[in-house]
Amino acid sequence: MTELRNVNVVEVLELVVGGALVLDVREDNEWEAGRVPDALHISLSEVPDRLDTLAKDRLVVCVCRSGARSSRAGKFLLEQGFDAVNLEGGMIAWVAQGQVLVADVDEPTII
Repeated sequence: MTELRNVNVVEVLELVVGGALVLDVREDNEWEAGRVPDALHISLSEVPDRLDTLAKDRLVVCVCRSGARSSRAGKFLLEQGFDAVNLEGGMIAWVAQGQVLVADVDEPTII
């Protein structure tokens, strides 16, 4: 079995330009507070039931707050035949690198 690869923020930006999908596996309140623009939200517990939402011919970049939950999601996706990577450091790393957040609130943040 292929091992899940961790990627940094710069790599994620390059992968997205190349057509990768950012999959945010955090909980609803975390997603609403701040997220990567154009990301898809499926909380970790829902991933197994929502595999039909994802295309197997598109790289999936899994994201959570710190990288732990998204690592679990990425490993699961690999086992299901998807091509997946994990954003090392998660949204914390994303913000630390000065990347843009969008949110359902006035001031996007990471919770």
